[in-house]
Amino acid sequence: MQELAGRAGVSTRSLTDFEGGTQTPSAATKLQLARALRFPVEFLSDADPVEIPAAAVSFRALTRTTARKRDQAISSAIVAFELASWIANRFALPATDIPQFPGIDPETAAEAVRSNWGLGEKPISNMVHLLEARGVRVFTLVEECHEIDAFSLWDGVTPYVFFNTTKSAEHGRMDAAHELGHLVLHHDPLACLRDRAAERDAQRFAGAFLMPERSVKARAPQQAVLSNLIAAKHHWKVSLSSLVVRMHGLGLLSDWQYRSLFVAMSSRGYLQLEPNSGPRETSQVLAKALGLLRDRGFTPSDIAHDLHVGVETLNKLIFGLTLTPLEGSGDALQQFAAQRPELRVI
Repeated sequence: MQELAGRAGVSTRSLTDFEGGTQTPSAATKLQLARALRFPVEFLSDADPVEIPAAAVSFRALTRTTARKRDQAISSAIVAFELASWIANRFALPATDIPQFPGIDPETAAEAVRSNWGLGEKPISNMVHLLEARGVRVFTLVEECHEIDAFSLWDGVTPYVFFNTTKSAEHGRMDAAHELGHLVLHHDPLACLRDRAAERDAQRFAGAFLMPERSVKARAPQQAVLSNLIAAKHHWKVSLSSLVVRMHGLGLLSDWQYRSLFVAMSSRGYLQLEPNSGPRETSQVLAKALGLLRDRGFTPSDIAHDLHVGVETLNKLIFGLTLTPLEGSGDALQQFAAQRPELRVI
């Protein structure tokens, strides 16, 4: 607050009064605040958004996540809700299809979800595309929240997942499966306390979902040495450490082998830098929507103007998929909205 007061040229007492509603800023003061915050001045005059309780969000390692980081993440989620609504008004998006298995053993739940979605035992080619095809709205974490791995929440009947783009592709896939576990196992977060047990359940779900038991037992290397495991992990597109954990959990590695492999991975830096990492997954729905908008001449400011936010704010949420600035018009925007093309995830 002191930093904002200094940048905007107002007192901290005034900021407190503005937030509390006991004092109304002048037009000139609103402009100063908007410039300091790098948001359009209209944003400050918008109606208060619907608040998201911290308990409604599946923050991993909640005890290590500061209140400030949680608030920043929740604030970015509110902007993402507005963007998702803006897109949904102009495109027919995939309907939500997330099975609910509260209180079920995570491995059993993972098998049930695979069965419901007709996935069998085959590897998941792209976790982000799979979530989008089942109606999950996916966005990226703003850079201020990169200490957070990922998080998920429900907005009514619509599920959202936010991803950290600084991690390896394999860790990102595990994060996606982990958050799917929360959506499947903990649909009502206010009734399902997001404690360590809930996090363990979501992680067990993720391992079983990405690496089905029968598939791992059939394809895991007989000689559990790093070179063999690095080659094997590509079948499921998972991290080396995730494959080792899964094999140990299925009884394919002894406790001694498990500890020895982690010592070897640590000594080679594989716990910090994934060996032979693949390309990161990105959103297909956002790419298609932004591509169609670009083809019709929409500028980044068209969307930002409607949402009363800055273009920079939007770009932080969309996997780096930025709109190329082109000349557009409001008439084109209304005509495109009326068409409402259907987007499908292939």
